[in-house]
Amino acid sequence: MKILALAGDGIGPEIMDEALRVLGALDLAVTVDQALVGGAAYAATGHPLPPETLAKARSADAILFGAVGDPRYDAVARHLRPEQAILGLRAELGLFANLRPAKMFAGLEDASALRPQVASAIDLLIVRELNGDVYFGEKGRRETSAGERQGYDVMAYSETEVRRIAHVAFRAAQGRRGVLCSVDKANVLETSQLWRDVVIEVSADYPDVTLSHMYVDNAAMQLVRQPGQFDVIVTGNLFGDILSDQASMCVGSIGLLASASLGEGAYGLYEPIHGSAPDIARQGRANPMAMILSLAMLLHHSGGDEASAARIEAAVARALAMGARGGDLGGTMTTQQIGDAVLAVLEQDAMA
Repeated sequence: MKILALAGDGIGPEIMDEALRVLGALDLAVTVDQALVGGAAYAATGHPLPPETLAKARSADAILFGAVGDPRYDAVARHLRPEQAILGLRAELGLFANLRPAKMFAGLEDASALRPQVASAIDLLIVRELNGDVYFGEKGRRETSAGERQGYDVMAYSETEVRRIAHVAFRAAQGRRGVLCSVDKANVLETSQLWRDVVIEVSADYPDVTLSHMYVDNAAMQLVRQPGQFDVIVTGNLFGDILSDQASMCVGSIGLLASASLGEGAYGLYEPIHGSAPDIARQGRANPMAMILSLAMLLHHSGGDEASAARIEAAVARALAMGARGGDLGGTMTTQQIGDAVLAVLEQDAMA
């Protein structure tokens, strides 16, 4: 298996180092290549997603992605900003389905922003559409008839885009508890009404899955009121981006949530849902757990190695239960020390 590691900016290189150490400890038949992306690539080549990086991405079996974003480049043209690298990879590689699991780890209930008895019930999966919505719609600035500046971003979805993400979500629900909640804003947005109509049509193919619908503002409220009610949530690009970040604080820290961006086949891009956190970069303060869990998702979805993925997930859970916490969870451990804790559990597991 060929893996391309794109560390990126900010804390990306630090957390990537820990994930690659975990991968090395598994002694699998994989090769790892690396390339520049984001602000680091722009500084070196003048573009956040250079042709060389894209070519390596196309030839790999999967991508392990750190984070992009650097305030030093906030003033450059929008299409050259570091964040355009991840949008470009998703579009160029046909990655339209983003899977973002959120589960409460035993012993971390006190780290949640919710009451422990509410947080303990969290075990959900957010399926976010990646290639449509306002992120990819027409955008720009114009002047009104009154001479006032106006910015605009077009929210749009095609029937095909909604149908294919709906199938992903229904299949995911079949492998879990069989309950799917589609989140939209159909009472206001025509885009959301189309979304709801198509999801209902697709539901006919999955009689074993219970489908419900919820407006996004209510869904945000329900995530903090009673998150245990959710099994799988399917929603659009913008709403999914917001709700998955909210879910991260429900389980204690954004540093714990991994994600997979998938296309039609086994190819995928795997990354923590957090950003590059330049304010703590190169200080050893970043939590690498989400990056390590992203590696587990890579081995599961693209590698078909469920055993190794399960070993990583179990090692993370045990390390957390044993007190492996960084500053984001109220602890004092460094990035490398957290990685050491996961590796120690893996070593114990191998000797058992």
